[in-house]
Amino acid sequence: MATLYTHQTENISKTWALMFIFFCIVIAIGWGVSYYYNDQGILYVAVVFAIFMNIFSYWFSDTIAISMAGAKPAEGPQYEDLNNTVENLAITAGLPKPKVFVINDPAPNAFATGRNASHASVAVTTGLLGMMNKTELEGVLAHELSHIGNRDMLVSTVAVVLVGFITIIADMFWRSALFGGNRDRSERQNPVVAIIAVALVILAPIIATLLQLAISRRREFLADASGALLTRYPEGLASALRKIGSYAAPMRSANNATAHLYISNPFGPGATKSFITRIFSTHPPVEDRIKALLGDRTVD
Repeated sequence: MATLYTHQTENISKTWALMFIFFCIVIAIGWGVSYYYNDQGILYVAVVFAIFMNIFSYWFSDTIAISMAGAKPAEGPQYEDLNNTVENLAITAGLPKPKVFVINDPAPNAFATGRNASHASVAVTTGLLGMMNKTELEGVLAHELSHIGNRDMLVSTVAVVLVGFITIIADMFWRSALFGGNRDRSERQNPVVAIIAVALVILAPIIATLLQLAISRRREFLADASGALLTRYPEGLASALRKIGSYAAPMRSANNATAHLYISNPFGPGATKSFITRIFSTHPPVEDRIKALLGDRTVD
């Protein structure tokens, strides 16, 4: 039977698998670009770059995610209750108190990041703090602490950096090809292989995005359930999700790289309305999550 510990092990395995796949994709891009420009040195640079970025993403991805969100440390008397709530829930969960950050954004949302429980951070928006009552805020924070305990955040946060850099690499190639060209490219290149090389660069960002989407949406259901067990009050989280889902406007700092980190889609509820967007969304619909928490019960 699956337990918290088997889930943690699975997420660690997913992280290593993600990093290995990233390595392969960067090597493929490097080969494609080196063939296109007839320069093997580009491939060697790609190998070194892939190794460096795997190490960098593991150690510093949390800092990058916090920076991309525009989050600031939750310091001062106005955030005393927030810090106390996080600390109390962390003690109940048997976790070290994570660093607490606040994002100046009216949209209600939150996320957790970090490579392990000892190097974890939780960020909440000012909109969340203004909209939630005590039990609802506890439900949201318990959800985020569950991500920390389950080590969901490790694979999710590493994906932020890896997917972003794959996209940047591909974009750099296309800018170079369109504006710089390769006027000295060998005329003896095999056209079939050349097509394959260019196709690899074209498909790289798409594959990277699919990797991000492949981070199972089941982790949100699991964090919801774990958070409800932590507070012993599923109605609190369900009510919070209802309020979050009713806020129509997207976050000002929303971006595709970090979207999957948040408790709810930062692009707003409209981002999961259509059939296509539901399939490719990083989050399950709020209604499904509330139903999983409450069953046949309803929340006011």
